Amino acid sequence: MTGRILIPASLIAAILGLWEGAVRAFHVPFYLLPPPSRILLTFVTQFPTLAHHGAITLAEIVLGMAIATTFGLLLALALYASPSLERALRPFMLASQMIPVFAIAPLLVVWLGYGIWPKVVVTALIGFFPVAVSEWDGLRTAGSGARDLLRSMGATRRQLLTKLLLPASLPSFFSGLKVAATLSVVGATIGEWVGARRGLGFLMLESNARLRVDLVFASILMLTLVGLLLYAALRIIERHVLRWREPAGGGPAGSDASARRVASANRSGG
Repeated sequence: MTGRILIPASLIAAILGLWEGAVRAFHVPFYLLPPPSRILLTFVTQFPTLAHHGAITLAEIVLGMAIATTFGLLLALALYASPSLERALRPFMLASQMIPVFAIAPLLVVWLGYGIWPKVVVTALIGFFPVAVSEWDGLRTAGSGARDLLRSMGATRRQLLTKLLLPASLPSFFSGLKVAATLSVVGATIGEWVGARRGLGFLMLESNARLRVDLVFASILMLTLVGLLLYAALRIIERHVLRWREPAGGGPAGSDASARRVASANRSGG
């Protein structure tokens, strides 16, 4: 545990030290590339402003993630229930990821205005695909042997879904959710770059126009902290929800445990 923390911390400290030394040794102007010490000072002195805009960006990310998660789960369930629907929708799902977000964001501003919703929609569009695909893969690969066993013991489709497939697909779901959370930070920032009056993306553009590069880097630091906070929250939720997983491997153990619970319920008449 100490090594896992010490090695990355030492690497970051070395990079920051080289950055600081190079900027001061070559007398690089602060409006081109400020040293880390100046960025940290700006972060501390401008923290109320950064926190205000950061809270707005975080709200956009959380709302977008909620929408992406809801529709991603619903689509994954629909694709699993209907293979013909999966074949019909697969090209559209892939095509939706080929369209650059920058091409959609300006249209959303025209349609929805400069409020929070264009940023929320961009975030949802970016986060939707990882959630849907990860949950769909989790449902397809969740304990095929356990499924056959439960079917042979008379388990209903509802029992298979609620007692086996959904619990066994949770590791895949959380993997997709963490990827979506990382991408959603980018989505919210892009939405704010295209059209916003608040948020860290707006603050970055405004600071860049005024050659406040130190404030741009401070905004990036706050945006990084927002992303890390969201990721850490998901990790905590994942550990709580998946506390039944065996450390050596989650999928099969979870599937077998679910199968035993359903089989026991069927034997007892429940």
